[in-house]
Amino acid sequence: MRILVLGAGAVGGYFGGRLAAAGRDVHFLVRPQRAEILAASGLRIESPDGNLTIAPQLCIVGEDASAAPADCVLLGCKSYDLDAAIASLRPHIGQGTTIVPLLNGLGHLDALDAAFGPDRVLGGLCQISATLDTDGTIRHLDIPPRILFGERNGGLSPRVEQLAAALHGAGFEAPASADIMQDMWEKFTLLASLAGATCLMRAPVGPIVAAGGTGFMRAMIADCVAVATAAGHEPRAAFRERIDRRLIDPASSLAASMLRDIERGGSSEGDHVLGDLARRAAALGVTTPMLDLAALHLAVYERCRLQSAADGEAP
Repeated sequence: MRILVLGAGAVGGYFGGRLAAAGRDVHFLVRPQRAEILAASGLRIESPDGNLTIAPQLCIVGEDASAAPADCVLLGCKSYDLDAAIASLRPHIGQGTTIVPLLNGLGHLDALDAAFGPDRVLGGLCQISATLDTDGTIRHLDIPPRILFGERNGGLSPRVEQLAAALHGAGFEAPASADIMQDMWEKFTLLASLAGATCLMRAPVGPIVAAGGTGFMRAMIADCVAVATAAGHEPRAAFRERIDRRLIDPASSLAASMLRDIERGGSSEGDHVLGDLARRAAALGVTTPMLDLAALHLAVYERCRLQSAADGEAP
């Protein structure tokens, strides 16, 4: 199976690197600047699960239009880069290509369906805490890496089972899901709760709870759970226990990557995660005051960031 990984950042680089090291036929579709770094230094991963350096097979955006179509695309870009990612992928999509999106939220599914057709697009998600250092090293932090994917209408199809076999044994979990939309909604709920709380408070979970913020955290979680429930995807009991355990822990150092984006003055997925969930809440008639506040907070941040950039100022 020919696997094309869009990008070689924290997400795509980690999973693609592990697959390549396990002997899979993996190519990375990257921009010229990233290609130069990878060609010079290799794709480097530092992880509690073992460090890794490989010489990756590269496709350069805009320069490999004649490359053979991919059998599977792992799409792990940020939501605000999705339009550019779609344009970059077009030459590599064939009749039998299956796209596995690993983006946050749900809004990207409509864009991918419109670009490539819904029959090519699975549901998917990943669980990993990783960053890309300034020197190009992918640094895996503490969450065990995992990919989950499946047919959006449910069940296990032959192509999903084939993909599960191709990803098996590469150093991370990659089970097929018979109910991927439920899984995606649960991750959406967790991410929005975590991002909304930690971005509003500019702190990880532990300091928020330790400072007396348990009620605040529970209110944020309740808003996000209410939207998922109204959309027909009420979080399951095991998930509710896990979200409480992770987000109501005074010793936790957990924070959303969105907070790291804000702290460095970069683009964020605020509108794609918090804004999108808040709009879904309004359409469903669900009142979500904490979620609305978090979405507004990120919208103001983005407006100020863009204005600063237009004025030539540091964010």
